[in-house]
Amino acid sequence: MGLRNKKVLVIGTGISGIGAAKLLFEAGAIPVLYDENEKTEAAKVQERLPAGRQAAVYTGSLPESIIEEIALAVPSPGVPADIGLVARLRKAGIPVWGELELGYRYAKGRLAAITGTNGKTTTTTLVGQIMKAYLPSVYVAGNIGTPYTETALLTKEDSVTVAEVSSFQLETTESFRPVVSAILNITPDHLNRHHSMENYVAAKEKIAAQQTKENICVLNYEDNYTREFGERCPARVIFFSSARKLEEGIYLDGDEIYMAEAGLVKRLMNIHEMRLIGMCNVENVMAAIAVAYHMGAPMEMILDTVRKFRAVEHRIEFVATKNGVDYYNDSKGTNPDAAIQGIRAMSKPTVLIGGGYDKQSEYDDWIEAFEGKVKCLVLVGQTAEKIEACARKHGMGDIVRAESFEEALVICTEKAQSGDAVLLSPACASWGMFPNYEVRGNKFKDYVNSL
Repeated sequence: MGLRNKKVLVIGTGISGIGAAKLLFEAGAIPVLYDENEKTEAAKVQERLPAGRQAAVYTGSLPESIIEEIALAVPSPGVPADIGLVARLRKAGIPVWGELELGYRYAKGRLAAITGTNGKTTTTTLVGQIMKAYLPSVYVAGNIGTPYTETALLTKEDSVTVAEVSSFQLETTESFRPVVSAILNITPDHLNRHHSMENYVAAKEKIAAQQTKENICVLNYEDNYTREFGERCPARVIFFSSARKLEEGIYLDGDEIYMAEAGLVKRLMNIHEMRLIGMCNVENVMAAIAVAYHMGAPMEMILDTVRKFRAVEHRIEFVATKNGVDYYNDSKGTNPDAAIQGIRAMSKPTVLIGGGYDKQSEYDDWIEAFEGKVKCLVLVGQTAEKIEACARKHGMGDIVRAESFEEALVICTEKAQSGDAVLLSPACASWGMFPNYEVRGNKFKDYVNSL
């Protein structure tokens, strides 16, 4: 679809919405921005647009006349695909492309795309660093912070884009087709948005929907959902496994990572050569090796980058040792499965901070994963009461509820003794207390560094 001189409705005025508007300006389209929050100030939205560019900005309710004028709608990832406005647009025959789809339509070069409930950011960042070591024109974009729409027009035919993509973004894709895709794992998350596990899984699987056997899809053999998807995936499947030897793929045997390919088995590296900790990161590394290798990077360059790679910020990130206590920031552990990986990475008695916004998660598996490691559970936020009830059901004794995040931090320093660890791994989103998990993690780090 050619968009020159056509009005395009951008729904949402956050980072993705502004990114979409910027691309639309460059494509010669006429973006119209809309935010259902009537408190959004149109003047401030205008200030975030490129210099010299103006766009109509509507807040609160959208005039029906606008719908009659637009040729395309681009909802931001935070806009549910089943809201009334999107349904009205579809009924009116107006195409709906998400920001990810819009970026894909205008990008050049080759694309590697990575999704999963957990590990996306670490894996995407690592693949990005590997490809940057190999090629001169590499962009890392998507759910990782820079909208795909902001990098799409910068790409060239010899460019590689490594994109972290979420279920929210994948919902509104049509032609999106990576050269290499990856689904790291699928565990319950965002069910308040997707309404059912089936819908959530279907959204994740859309990453490979347009792929063919000329493309690669990297999947986790030890995840029931992704293993089953491998049987009907339209792409050529490459599995990775942390629990068994594979006839084809990347796998862990003891402390060694191997690659089996075309009947040959090659030792790649020992996991203790990595600077990352936790089995979740071993899986992330195996997935990254598979993605980068099938994007054409030389194996020695891949392994050299893996050995140098440090944990991404807010994901089982070592902060400091204070008074003999190790402090770890896992603010990105925004669901129970991610938080399970955080606690499994701990090797010392741990004082754990949990709780936050309620995404309708269940916490039994998380509590069971404590396995005697958690000496004290400090709870904050909307889910504190629900988590405490679950923890006591599983026999957890030392539980403290804090009225604020600041109080929780003070409690942790009082509870932790030399030789212990303090871990922020909340199993919940930060909303309601913080704008995002980054702000929450930075608050934690600022407090630790001030001790």
